[in-house]
Amino acid sequence: MYDANKLATICDALRARYGEAGDEAARMLRKWLSGEVRFANPEIIARHLDEKHLPLVFDAFRQNVPFGTGGQRGPVGYGPNRINLANLAITVQGHCNFLRAAHGDKGQLSVVVASDVRVFKDFSGRYAFLGDEHPLIGVSSRSLGRLACEIYAGNGIVAHFPPPDTHQGTMSTPEMAFQMRRLGAIGGIQMSASHNPPDDNGLKIYNEFGSQPIAPEDERLAACMDNVHEVKTIDFDEGLKRGLIQWTTSETHDEYIKVYTDMYASMPAPDRDIPIVYAPLNGCGLSSVGDLLDRLGFNVLTPPGEGPDGSFSAVPLRAPNPEVSQATVPAMEFADQMGCGIVLSSDPDVDRVGLDVKLADGHWHHFDGNQIAAVLCRFLMLDPRGPKRKGLVIETFVTTRLLGAIGEKANSVVIDDLPVGMKYVADVLNELESKGRYRNIELKPTDLAFAAEESHGVMIAPFIREKDAAPACMYLACLYQILQREGRTLLDYYIETLSELGAHETVNRSIVMTGADGARDKDTIMLSLREAPPKTMAGAEVRRVIDFWDEEKFGPFKGYTDQMSRNSIQFVTDDFIIAIRPSGTEPKLKVYCQLLPPKDLGPVKGKETLAALKKAANRIANLSYNEVLAIIGQKLGDVALLLPDIIDLSQKVRFEREILPALHGILIAEEPMSFEECLDWLRKEAAAMVPGANALPALKGAVAHQCRKWLKESDHHTSLLQQLSAWAEEH
Repeated sequence: MYDANKLATICDALRARYGEAGDEAARMLRKWLSGEVRFANPEIIARHLDEKHLPLVFDAFRQNVPFGTGGQRGPVGYGPNRINLANLAITVQGHCNFLRAAHGDKGQLSVVVASDVRVFKDFSGRYAFLGDEHPLIGVSSRSLGRLACEIYAGNGIVAHFPPPDTHQGTMSTPEMAFQMRRLGAIGGIQMSASHNPPDDNGLKIYNEFGSQPIAPEDERLAACMDNVHEVKTIDFDEGLKRGLIQWTTSETHDEYIKVYTDMYASMPAPDRDIPIVYAPLNGCGLSSVGDLLDRLGFNVLTPPGEGPDGSFSAVPLRAPNPEVSQATVPAMEFADQMGCGIVLSSDPDVDRVGLDVKLADGHWHHFDGNQIAAVLCRFLMLDPRGPKRKGLVIETFVTTRLLGAIGEKANSVVIDDLPVGMKYVADVLNELESKGRYRNIELKPTDLAFAAEESHGVMIAPFIREKDAAPACMYLACLYQILQREGRTLLDYYIETLSELGAHETVNRSIVMTGADGARDKDTIMLSLREAPPKTMAGAEVRRVIDFWDEEKFGPFKGYTDQMSRNSIQFVTDDFIIAIRPSGTEPKLKVYCQLLPPKDLGPVKGKETLAALKKAANRIANLSYNEVLAIIGQKLGDVALLLPDIIDLSQKVRFEREILPALHGILIAEEPMSFEECLDWLRKEAAAMVPGANALPALKGAVAHQCRKWLKESDHHTSLLQQLSAWAEEH
């Protein structure tokens, strides 16, 4: 099956280059080649045994896919540190063992299995050496879900699964969480990598409350996954015959939609003359957000080509993430054509919401997650035209403090110090449901008024314990129509919120660092920040350092997963707060900047003040970004800092050090290229920045900035430079 000499050579090379970590990778490589791991494709792994593939082999075999903040997520591929059928089988069998141990005395157990639209096509070319066809090409979220059903059924656990003819067999994550509780399921699993690039996939596991587990429950679950010795399966069709696999029904879907239509009953009837553009970003949102808005009576317009498509072909940069402003550019162009001033959007599994609004001058404003949360919270709780919700306001420690100000003005209880992840918001409601109290708070889960996290997630229905784009879009569409009739925009509404409740502003940056080297650099940065905390951040004196690994202050760790979830540090100055943490499910380090209301600002009167706040927050965030990078000997210039944060750090460095100088040489050459040839050259040079997509939209802001510098620094303005500058300024 494999060449023993090649294997020995690769294992020796792993140990020589990577030390103890390489030795572990070699051990796992031998195990996965042995045939011991079911669905491992050892014949394909054998084709990795070439020293030129050593970095890939090391990263793929150095560890098991971590069980992070939102489950397991990562690149599809071969080996224990990749998403594939073998790892899925181990994870699901571990979940079965966990459910049997925890709930085996409760009779017939059942779970809900759901999936989004993803299909693996290897856009990055990581597996180009395998040719155009190999076992993982074409593996979809649904095929992963189908295998999961066969494993649950093989363990005697009923799996509820969407039929293939309903919404193409997809189901949103929040609807899955709802259906769990509706069907009395003891667990749930969603096959999705959320907003990640199309070469990624993953899964999220849910407990009996319809929420993701936290420590120590997730620690026990992870332990079960680490001790799988046999995977039990039955054929899918046999599972259907025996009733161990059951199709979900349209009736339970209708009940999910009804939760929100009932909540909307007190609001004004939708105005069909004021259309709403909704962009599902090639995900499964039409069956969720789209269905809800249609049933309420909104005139919903969807951009062409944005229906379910696991390759995200209609989304610029193949980045189906409402956080990424470029993702909704086609939807904004479509809205312009249709005479509509709003674009609502959601990610592939519909738990994140996006908002873009057209201003009076014709430009569009992209709302970040904190701005969306503030607008919704104020409308839901303080606006007399809204539903006037009362009760509990919950947010994570990196979410805008505007929510707390709104909650206090509404005389509500505010919890604003939770770790990052909506599962911690859900845990508050779970404790209120099961114990009648959380900390010293005695409320019912139904007392939830609003919950949010900074990454475009909101929770409004206490029965659905997951963030959900559907109710967010519902209320944003309603507020948009109210303001349209008044001749105002949602940005006006947000500025008014700042004026009434304090000029808070936030900017969040991410440093993407992939592979084993990236994981090492993230650990190096966090260790340095702990062992030698900076005395200043972004030029301001650090008054206080809050390390969530401080067990005296925040309590003993409940296990490894709890320690990883608490891997965050805050630096507090007089004017702003910087928080730094590694993502639990993505190869990135996150830098959160919260600008505190300036004492000398005065009232927030318009876009100019908002722009000044955003500029100040951006300056602080960028300085902090580079101060963090300095720990690993890196620094980005002002041009590279303008590149979108979906781009890997190494690619940003290459853009700055190699591509820009080469581009300048082309622009001032005595025999220049044509403009089309120049763009084609730039597209090819930057192709690795955004695998499988046209990289040019990601470069426009940076190129525009650099062209301005070149035009200012020299009197030699070639026609090509002027053409490129004009093209880039269109962003």
